[in-house]
Amino acid sequence: MNEEQTPAGQPTGMELSSLQEKAVALLEQIVSWAQSPAFYAQLGLVAAALVLAPMAAGLARRYLPETADGEPGSFSALRRFLSRLRRILRPIFTVLLLGLAVKLSQSLFGEAVIPRLAQGLSVVALIYMASHILFDSSAVRAFAKWVVVPIALLGVFGVLDTVTAYLDGIRVSVGNISFSLYAIARALIFGAVLFWLGRSWNDSGKQFIRSKEELEVGTREVFAKLFEIAIFLVIFLLLLQVMGINLTALAVLGGAVGVGLGFGLQSIASNFISGIIILLDRSLTVGDYIELEDGRSGTIRALNMRSTVLKTFDGKDIVVPNETFITSSFTNWTQTDPKQRYAIEFQVAYSTDMNRLLPLLKELVASHPMVISGPDAPEEELPDAEISGFGDSGVDILIEFWMQGIDDGRNRVGADLNLMIWKALKEHGMEFPFPQREVRMLD
Repeated sequence: MNEEQTPAGQPTGMELSSLQEKAVALLEQIVSWAQSPAFYAQLGLVAAALVLAPMAAGLARRYLPETADGEPGSFSALRRFLSRLRRILRPIFTVLLLGLAVKLSQSLFGEAVIPRLAQGLSVVALIYMASHILFDSSAVRAFAKWVVVPIALLGVFGVLDTVTAYLDGIRVSVGNISFSLYAIARALIFGAVLFWLGRSWNDSGKQFIRSKEELEVGTREVFAKLFEIAIFLVIFLLLLQVMGINLTALAVLGGAVGVGLGFGLQSIASNFISGIIILLDRSLTVGDYIELEDGRSGTIRALNMRSTVLKTFDGKDIVVPNETFITSSFTNWTQTDPKQRYAIEFQVAYSTDMNRLLPLLKELVASHPMVISGPDAPEEELPDAEISGFGDSGVDILIEFWMQGIDDGRNRVGADLNLMIWKALKEHGMEFPFPQREVRMLD
């Protein structure tokens, strides 16, 4: 008698019978296990963990602050995080107590199927709740929902290793380089996490550095920039390790590339190092009034890693390479003391009564509100008027005065004093001389 023919790929009668026998045996094993004391003991441990978790969470809430979102103050971000942490204390303690239940069941019965399954599901619930409560970013929530939670579910049901092995067996080749889907997925996942952490640490670190008011503005900015570079350099190296790239070979390649770039980018590197030196030795800071060796001048508006920007009084920006401040001389008018001394020179006629003129000029200059004067001012900083010389057409007069800041822009003190002097001499009948020549005719 011929055997019963079956289509290709369809199970035979003997195979179906064997599968049915295995299913029946498994069902009998499950029913037998469900009637055992170990089964009910594991259920009891899970139930005890679920009952004790809210009680433990209630005790812990007493020690965590409750802060409204947006409330100002120092460490506001940390206090806001701890306040939000209050809302997920229950699932946190559920995971911890179920972990204790797993340990107890393993030690008492040699197995912990139900507590382990309950703990896995509670971990998934905790991840989902934490992503929606602790983080405001929609990207973080989507990442947790579509990446972290599925991975956690695969781990709960014990198929994560199987899926990982399957993805690792699928290769993608680009030229002579071959990658598995698992390596690509791992690099993408860890890369997203690392760069998100890097951006968060970078923002928090720069905010902390900029809050240190005892440091100068320029010093704070350079430390913030160096912190940002260090953070992303560390993240880049960690990502290379995750991708399995040999850092030794990369170091050799980087050294060769660095030598080549060193010749082409020598000027940029010099300005970069000069900027760090300037900011660390505090020879320049934002707000200083600088006069360069070539006569250009302005107030420092920005200190960058490559250049310094000077703002002139006529609204122009002068971009000066940082190397200029290291290799050439310059004048910093306001670094140590904003007070400056200025002079006004003019001539009066030889017929002028000097006993009247000089006290008049001192009183006149001292009356300007921007000029340093009064009984509290140091004697060497009081306005002074004197005869500085004798010219061809008149007597040379020198006026010296001190003021706060630079005599330009908003503080046009010199122009005001010139007008005041001109009016005062006119009112008192004193004359400014003009060039005169006496011609004699000789026989």
